[in-house]
Amino acid sequence: MNTPKQKLLVLCGPTAVGKTELSLEIAERFSCEIVGVDSMQVYRHMDIGTAKPTPAERQRIPHHLIDIVDPDDNYTLGRFIEDAGQAIMTITAHKKMPLLAGGTGLYFRGLLEGVFTESASTADEDASGAQEKIKSLQQNLRTRLDTEGNEVLHRELAEVDPESAERIHPNDSQRLLRGLEIFYATGIPWSLHLKKQRKESPLYQVLKIGLTRPRQELYGRIDQRVRLMAEQGLLAEVQELLALGYGRELKAMQAIGYRHMLNFLNGSWTWEQTLDLLARDTRHYAKRQYTWFNNDAEIGWHDVREKGTIFMAIENFLIREIP
Repeated sequence: MNTPKQKLLVLCGPTAVGKTELSLEIAERFSCEIVGVDSMQVYRHMDIGTAKPTPAERQRIPHHLIDIVDPDDNYTLGRFIEDAGQAIMTITAHKKMPLLAGGTGLYFRGLLEGVFTESASTADEDASGAQEKIKSLQQNLRTRLDTEGNEVLHRELAEVDPESAERIHPNDSQRLLRGLEIFYATGIPWSLHLKKQRKESPLYQVLKIGLTRPRQELYGRIDQRVRLMAEQGLLAEVQELLALGYGRELKAMQAIGYRHMLNFLNGSWTWEQTLDLLARDTRHYAKRQYTWFNNDAEIGWHDVREKGTIFMAIENFLIREIP
């Protein structure tokens, strides 16, 4: 008899779309605990700039993988995969449903697909840097597909991963690109990743919910968030981090918001320039998040305000029997 697959809920989308508020409602309605899927919220002392759930929100619903390392710790994708797996087991032991909520696409992919685990365990760069490299690789492969054609790339896949090439038709552009991306990103063929995943990784049955809202409305929320962060004391938070001995050179300190405050402190920008550039760069980040998540065909997209439709999708998922 096959062991039933562990069910997981995924709530993803761009920054400021409204993930935190909706994740709390879902968690209360469906008896969940939340696993944060955010490459910055893992850091202690970095609260305002990362838009962490408030203490009251975390008391309302248990959250995992928030405030687990110091800003000078090199937190990698490999560590996230291990920590998230442990959190899922803990939540399941509590007889609760794991709800993975966040906006770091690379973390979602590494945990749920298990294809980057090999290289992630020794990675010396944070998720945002790795994500940018993978995005560049994806763009390069898509350009090559347009200019060189499917047959050329399929022959290339056959050289580096014969098993995957055998099961992927040359005209299946999406899987063809995926096979090459995995090999060039990890140095290991997709077919070997899949074998390892079947042997070692938990088998999850996942419902992926992507949240969206009208673009101009999202940008307005980003602008409001930036102003609110300033009012809440983002500058003082960065000054306190410096006082604690966390240097400007740390990767965590180069994240959106933190590097902007550092540029203000060193006199590079005026205060208004700092806030304007922070809002601009956050909007650009939201665009990159949309691009990343749109590459995942398993994500069902919903306007964040359509709660009834979202709740119905979850209810149907939870009552469905999975072998």
